[in-house]
Amino acid sequence: MRVLAAMSGGVDSSVAAARAVDAGHDVVGVHLALSTAPGALRTGSRGCCSREDASDARRVADVLGIPFYVWDFADRFKDDVIDEFVDAYAAGQTPNPCLTCNEKIKFSALAQKAVALGFDALATGHYARLADGELRRAVDEDKDQSYVLAVLSADQLSRAMFPIGDTPKSEIRAEAARRGLSVAEKPDSHDICFIPTGDTRAFLGARIGIRPGAVVDADTGDRLAEHDGVHGFTIGQRKGLGIEAPATDGRPRYVTDIDPESGTVTVGSAAHLDVWSITVHRAVWTSGQAPDGPVDVMVQVRAHGGLAPARATPIERDGHPMIDIALTEPLTGVAKGQAAVLYLPDADRGDLVLGSGRIVATDSDPASGVHTVAVGRDA
Repeated sequence: MRVLAAMSGGVDSSVAAARAVDAGHDVVGVHLALSTAPGALRTGSRGCCSREDASDARRVADVLGIPFYVWDFADRFKDDVIDEFVDAYAAGQTPNPCLTCNEKIKFSALAQKAVALGFDALATGHYARLADGELRRAVDEDKDQSYVLAVLSADQLSRAMFPIGDTPKSEIRAEAARRGLSVAEKPDSHDICFIPTGDTRAFLGARIGIRPGAVVDADTGDRLAEHDGVHGFTIGQRKGLGIEAPATDGRPRYVTDIDPESGTVTVGSAAHLDVWSITVHRAVWTSGQAPDGPVDVMVQVRAHGGLAPARATPIERDGHPMIDIALTEPLTGVAKGQAAVLYLPDADRGDLVLGSGRIVATDSDPASGVHTVAVGRDA
């Protein structure tokens, strides 16, 4: 096959490209320029898409003996990922930009260009497994990235390759060293790639501006503090609330609700964070077809963690595919804008990704959950 290998300049995508070459494919490497003003150097493990990253990817391509190109996707990345990220926070949501990047850049814009140029598949360094069109967790569950790939359609998955999903990260680094790749010990990227400082609140504040509002108590309604904008908060947040006095019971306060219209941020005890049901929109089923009825699943609401047994029911509301998710046990810190990813447990082949959607509503009433489902990771 003709394979386009997306090469970020990191160790994972480098080994993925190398394995595609080993498999006998006709491989071409491409690095995506996603910043309109890329820095010359990274800041340790922060940031990506720098000129240093592009140079690292080019050196790996030279070692592998494959053609290499840099494609400019900066404008598309700004419109589809950065702007959506800012808009979501301004609306009191908590988005995952990596998920959006996979959905709209790597496996949409990039994949479409690859197909137009005659490539059969797009290979990336994601930690996930793909067999017979089924997306599953990676062998290395600590590095598993199936969560941020769960937005991909069956058509997109049919043209994807994840060559390293069957290998632990430690072995990937060792393999890169054996191959003589200079990125073998390069630090992994952390945090949000387009915020290399790691200061998300400052990044958002510079783009959204000051939108003052109040921090209020969930139980009493008392006004506890003022803030400069709801973009500085997320559900479950404990620090940086601007509250001087402790709660009357001496226990920590957490953000339990965000109202972007009034600018009100509500805080309460940990008990206020329990969620028993979730509704998502923009539903995607990785098989290409929704189940006929309710299905018992494990639902995950964060890239790492936030996992619980549940019953998921496909629904349609105003002509839009959605999913109602009733939990068997509560999850905490569930925020609108996050993705809820549905898994069918499979200890032997890796948990199967059934589908996903973006969270638009939650319910804290225990009666909205279910208490008859028994789904375990090893079921």
